[in-house]
Amino acid sequence: MVIPMIQVGNVIVSPDVFIECFCCDLEACGGACCVEGESGAPLLEEEIAQIEDALDETWPLLSASAQSVIDRQGVATIDTDGDLVTSIVGGKDCVFTCQGQCKAVGEHTVKSSVTLCAIEKTCGFKPISCALYPIREKRLSNGLTGINVHRWSVCEGARKKGREEGLRVYEFLREPLVRRFGEAWYDELCTVAKELRQQGLLS
Repeated sequence: MVIPMIQVGNVIVSPDVFIECFCCDLEACGGACCVEGESGAPLLEEEIAQIEDALDETWPLLSASAQSVIDRQGVATIDTDGDLVTSIVGGKDCVFTCQGQCKAVGEHTVKSSVTLCAIEKTCGFKPISCALYPIREKRLSNGLTGINVHRWSVCEGARKKGREEGLRVYEFLREPLVRRFGEAWYDELCTVAKELRQQGLLS
């Protein structure tokens, strides 16, 4: 039996959020999500001020090209889809990318070849769209919010690691989901997952 779309609060949740396994593996992907693609990271309006407040600290970590882009158009822009996103360099790199030195990120130690977020490195903050990845959020016409899982080839290592560790997307992303939707909402999401297991719809 196929798991249907499920409403939790005012959020429509794709079944992939419960089914897919995921656990970021920075050494496997090298932080490719920061430098691949055709657009910057989606932003909430209120995040622009937070990013601008962090600019003095992050500025020394940015490339000269990124600094030039920010000087010219600011930290954010509107992409071809009409979405508010971080500015990018050369048509793909987020302006806030930097090369990480060996350091602990969560439970991982990342090497200098890994691309990191300069804002997160200096201020411990990054846009919620980045923190939530591979979940993507969309505002629906009925006023609700929809979330689903974006599948990208650069994250194959993360899917493999998620399967090895038995972590589903919603479990791996507990902290950003709580940050975005609240603790009570996340608890309800976990209750739904438990009910799906009891019904034999989720292993």
